[in-house]
Amino acid sequence: MKTAITATCLALFWASTLPVLASEKPVNITQAVKAVDVLHLGKNVSIERNPDTDNMIDPDYTLTSRPCPPYCIQPMQLAPGVETIGELELLEYLKKVGRDANVMVIDSRDSDWPLRSGVIPGAVAIPWQELHPAHTDAEKIAETLVFRFGAARQGSLWNFENAKTLVLYCNGPWCGQSPTNIKQLLALGYPAHKLKWYRGGMQDWKMLGLSTVLPK
Repeated sequence: MKTAITATCLALFWASTLPVLASEKPVNITQAVKAVDVLHLGKNVSIERNPDTDNMIDPDYTLTSRPCPPYCIQPMQLAPGVETIGELELLEYLKKVGRDANVMVIDSRDSDWPLRSGVIPGAVAIPWQELHPAHTDAEKIAETLVFRFGAARQGSLWNFENAKTLVLYCNGPWCGQSPTNIKQLLALGYPAHKLKWYRGGMQDWKMLGLSTVLPK
């Protein structure tokens, strides 16, 4: 009997000292955070990383050398006062979506991209053309500013005192769609401190295996 107990104890000891395979380790967002719950179209969605440690990045984001122009590397600081953020900061804004009416996260990509690769849960797809005067008439842009972003018109001027904090992203550090929107909003007088830019965009989001959802 004593021999059997000793053998069992030794087996448990050696099992505890064996190396843990990578596939058996958790794939958390941070050491302390496994997932983040956000609201997407009024429904709860958990953002987490793909648990498969052999998972590979989507083919759409494997190219390294897109022609420049137009796919040129963007600077780290887009404009004075506009904060460039990473994934963890973006997650903090996503947690506010649907709970804080003053925050909106915007996917600025061409409308076909969200259908191909999904959107970040909590983000609203507003193609960059909808905020660009070369593609959308001024009145429709004004409607977006008023009814979606919370700006107010005062004659020919804009009042952004109660406007939302906008967090914009597109395809990644080589994508100029969200930067174009941010520069256009700045030109209209949108306060720089109310504009945030996730420079890594979908390229970095996919590279880290984070959750996406298909747009409605």
